[in-house]
Amino acid sequence: MSRYFDAVFASPLRWRRATSLFVLSCFGLAALPVAAQQPASVPEPITASEAPARPGDFLSPAFHKQRRELLRAQLPAGSVAVVFAAPVRNRANDVDYVYHQNPDFHYLTGYEEPDAVLLLFKEPRTVGGQPGVTEALFTQPRNPAREQWTGRRLGAAGAKGQLQLQFAADNKDFAAAGIKWADFDKVLFDNLPTDTRDDARNPADLHNLVATFRQQSGVPADYNPTISEWEANVRRYGLTRSKGFAEYLAGQVKENPALAKSALLRDYIAATTDAARKAAIEARPPGRLDDATLGEELDALRAVKTPEELALLRRAIRISAQGQREVMKLLRPDMGEMEVQGLHEYVYRRYGAEFQGYPSIVGGGANGCILHYETNDRQRLDNDLVLMDCGAEYHGYSADVTRTAPPSGTFSPAQRQIYELVLAAQEAGFAACKPGAAFDAPNKATQDVVAAGLQKLGIIKKKEDFRQYYPHGASHYLGLDVHDRGSYGPLVPGNVITVEPGIYIPAGSPCDPKWWNIGVRIEDDALITATGYENLSAEAPRTVADIEKLMAEPSALEGFKLPDLK
Repeated sequence: MSRYFDAVFASPLRWRRATSLFVLSCFGLAALPVAAQQPASVPEPITASEAPARPGDFLSPAFHKQRRELLRAQLPAGSVAVVFAAPVRNRANDVDYVYHQNPDFHYLTGYEEPDAVLLLFKEPRTVGGQPGVTEALFTQPRNPAREQWTGRRLGAAGAKGQLQLQFAADNKDFAAAGIKWADFDKVLFDNLPTDTRDDARNPADLHNLVATFRQQSGVPADYNPTISEWEANVRRYGLTRSKGFAEYLAGQVKENPALAKSALLRDYIAATTDAARKAAIEARPPGRLDDATLGEELDALRAVKTPEELALLRRAIRISAQGQREVMKLLRPDMGEMEVQGLHEYVYRRYGAEFQGYPSIVGGGANGCILHYETNDRQRLDNDLVLMDCGAEYHGYSADVTRTAPPSGTFSPAQRQIYELVLAAQEAGFAACKPGAAFDAPNKATQDVVAAGLQKLGIIKKKEDFRQYYPHGASHYLGLDVHDRGSYGPLVPGNVITVEPGIYIPAGSPCDPKWWNIGVRIEDDALITATGYENLSAEAPRTVADIEKLMAEPSALEGFKLPDLK
């Protein structure tokens, strides 16, 4: 999934609004006293026999516990790390989007519910009257009445038992947990939620958890999370791709003048050498309220995948590759983009993938020249190339696989020339995937091939003009996020990155019109090994010959026909 400057930046349903007139009128809740709407007693923790069996290949509680311990070992003395669950996102009226946990929260806990906060203490502390606590999770409480509508909750006891947390309590107990924030030398947090909704019926929802943290820890009222995020980006990435990053940051400040209030951002942009940039960063280290260090430690930890993580990533990627294969077999000029999207996503569900890792990109012809095209409503593909950037998410881990194919089953001469140039660039990018290589090495290798090839075809006059048709980077980390956390330092075994060169020539470009509306991207997911790389998505064909051969084969979905709706 391509995004400009990806290499620089690596972000349960809730009870519906009780004021809904439909609910009030249909179920008579308005006539019930408040006490009657609440559980009469605290329910017992969820047991294995209480719920139907789920897939058995989720990450284990031991995995998450180990991740917490590894992170805690890296925390500075006298510190606490604070991680919040993701906000609930509203789709419309009383309908929320399906809940998706903050990947950092999932990584550290395995807890998949909203309205929660995790604390990790460098040294043991007293929490809720319990001494010797090094980790504390505050969760939404059990509530049978709400669980009947929106699904089972673990509750504090369930979280402690099933997730192997040392300390767990209801989120309503967070404010009075007795945490002595003033005693910490460092209070570490990252991506402090600022877009939460305040549910008046829930005094311990995420909005109130964040407000309690801000008030008790001393986060100033004028704290600007956008400035803070960019300062953190400067500290994380400002010396690994300094020139390009400085130019990009200057553009962001121009678009958002409020960022110029930061002396760090101003001095970094004004610096003309790496030494000056380094001095600007070192002159303004994070303070006691530190929203940079935690992110840096999570970048380092999440960038190297464990065998358990790789098993889930491999599954997500193989599912996505199978989606590409089956769709190629079915692809026809009379199909529309939305139908192609639906076929990919059906294959994902058929193999047990819960979600897409990102909105599916299916762009035919001119739409394939839009990098993050997501409308997918062209009615007929005709004989234009169709770019399919689609990835399954399996147990939280996202694939990212792109293939470009001709609905007719055969590439035209012009389509073939552009496709084979992109393929040659990808092969050069793969060759640069070696442990110890700079993170940008695959990107630079693809750029060199694309620039020389476009010049040879007469599409550009000077090699430096290649950016007009190849405007994004070739690689980003992959994992719990499609653009995953990582340090963007030298590649190491266990990194999983994309290699995704592309060429996009929209109509009206200053070149021969025979190239217009050709958009090609080929994207694979590469595991860095001790000796080189492994292409995890190799099951989806890449060469012209292999694609055309596969498209001539019947699909397992060929007989899936629906009646016309007249």
